[in-house]
Amino acid sequence: MSLSSESTVPTVSTVTISYSELKEKNIDLSARIEEGFGPNGLGILSVKDVPGYSALRQNLLRLAPRLAGLPEEVKRELEDAHSRYNFGWSHGKEKLESGKLDMLKGSYYANPLQDVPTSNSYEIQRYPSYCGSNIWPRNSLPELEGAFKALGKLMFEVGLMVAYHCDQYVSKGIKQHEKQNLEKILLDSRSHKGRLLYYFPAQDSTTHDNDSISSWCGWHTDHGSLTGLTRAIFSRDSVEVPCPDPASGLYIQTRSGQIVKVVYGEDEIAYQIGETTAILSSGYLCATPHCVRAPQGEEARGLERSTFALFMQPDWDQKLTFPKEVTIHEELSLSNEVLTFGEYTEKLLNKYYDSKP
Repeated sequence: MSLSSESTVPTVSTVTISYSELKEKNIDLSARIEEGFGPNGLGILSVKDVPGYSALRQNLLRLAPRLAGLPEEVKRELEDAHSRYNFGWSHGKEKLESGKLDMLKGSYYANPLQDVPTSNSYEIQRYPSYCGSNIWPRNSLPELEGAFKALGKLMFEVGLMVAYHCDQYVSKGIKQHEKQNLEKILLDSRSHKGRLLYYFPAQDSTTHDNDSISSWCGWHTDHGSLTGLTRAIFSRDSVEVPCPDPASGLYIQTRSGQIVKVVYGEDEIAYQIGETTAILSSGYLCATPHCVRAPQGEEARGLERSTFALFMQPDWDQKLTFPKEVTIHEELSLSNEVLTFGEYTEKLLNKYYDSKP
């Protein structure tokens, strides 16, 4: 990792693996998997030189401002309250760290691999955020569906390659059950979710909390298995511009508690480990808290940001065998338990949000 200093927070480049290496199953990438995802890593690495990725990224991210600019009555038709706004358009439904509703960004959620993951009415009622059906603006923005699915599918396929090499690394330390390895869990899942994000332009640079490093996205650790991330595109008045504030972007808290700013290339896909993978790998793969800092200063006025995340997670029906030693969410008493991913999600929601999905 290369380090440079920007004020008091170091800037760290991700561990990077080329696509040509990643796709070869007979290459041992354990050292780099450990460097990025292991106990002393940042829980993130990036993949470079992915064929076709650059164009697919631009195709989708350039649609985000157009989606956000649709008439309010059209966007309301694209909302799905039953899924807790986990399908279709969502704006002002989620809370910031301050407890206020998040009006800074809008999101569009869809499963890029399956439009209708299940027709089972019981499952749809119990796990609406996973089991709902996609909603597409086929009249108001017909290009969105194809662009969303194309980028999501590519990021999923590359993520499966990352998962394969994660399994090879973990298998050197612990004996994994064949059905418990990351690649198989992701292959068998119907729960994957893409999120197209659009950050509305700040008319006043004081709109964001200047003292907060988490002004655009609060501190959190991803709940699922593996998250794919694009680099953001910034624009002003529909014209793409470079980010004017080098201090803005992704920040990660290391295992030792240090906060670092993390950077990766514009044409690289970043992957972060989620808590479920950290637990099932007995800590060989580590999930880390992270947040996003908004650009500050006069040049940030009127700046828009568009980006995309793919949350790769187990099927809601996937049985997860938790190891004896579980250091995440110890209060849930997961040691030696066998739960489906849906049941595990319910436990977390009941504990932290005092509500059921």
